[in-house]
Order: sequence, then structure tokens, then C-alpha cells
Amino acid sequence: MLKFKCPLLAVTNMDQSIKFYEEVIGDRVAMNFGENVTFEGGFSLQEMKRWQSMIHTDDVHLKNNAAELYFEEDDFDGFLKYLKEFPELQYVHGNHEEEMPWGQRVIRLYDPDFHIIEVGEAMDVVIKRMLKSGMTVEQVSEKSQYPIEYVKRFV
Repeated sequence: MLKFKCPLLAVTNMDQSIKFYEEVIGDRVAMNFGENVTFEGGFSLQEMKRWQSMIHTDDVHLKNNAAELYFEEDDFDGFLKYLKEFPELQYVHGNHEEEMPWGQRVIRLYDPDFHIIEVGEAMDVVIKRMLKSGMTVEQVSEKSQYPIEYVKRFV
């Protein structure tokens, strides 16, 4: 049976990309093979020229908005404040968070090669926030789409 290992992103400047994923996202390099770098978070970066040679074409389109890497953060407000330290960042929908229909706050930004990075408020934090606001277990379950039994763990 096939086993999924990790997503791989083609990048035009490995050093710049490593810096972004370490400094902005807070991940760490697990293995650095020069043209290929694997992060502790379970994804890899591949130098664009090597990627093009592996797929036998130069026809690679960045900023296609067709996929994203998704991360979660317990201290979402702290992360939003931290992002202000990087004024050069480019955002998918402005430098503000959005609340999803299920109550989770998210922000989407681009990495240096315009791959979408989404950072979402951890869903356990979302559920706790909803309960603290006075919502019932049933209301939280309905809004968050998490089963009642899961939500009850936080009461």
C-alpha cells in the first residue's frame, strides 16, 4: 500500500525560503541536502531548477492559488502580533484574519514563491472560546461541526 510522505514545494531561492519557514512559521530544518530541504513539520522544499529537471519542463507556474500549506496556532492573537514584525509579507486577503463559518480564525499569506500559507487558530482553542462565550455544548457542536462528545471534553 502507498504511504503518503510529504508535500514538496518548488522554490526559487532556497536560503530565502528556509529563512521564511524558520523565522515566520517557526519550523526547523530536519535535513538539508542543498537542493532539497525537509522540515520537521513534514514538508519539503526543492530548488526550482532541480524540480524542472525532474519533471522535464520549465513550465512551472507560481502564485496559482491552487493549494496551501496549513498550520495551526494556539496563541492566534500572539501570532498575528508577531507577523507585524515582517512588514514585507504579502497576504492573500489583506493582513487581517477571517473567521470561518465554523468559528475558526485564519490568516493566509504567501511564502517567498507565492505558495499560500494558512495559519488557523487551533480548533481546541476555538471550542474553548465558544464555550467561554456562553454557547451551549450543542451550539458549539453545531457551529464547529465537531461531535457533541468531543465538545464535552472542554466543559
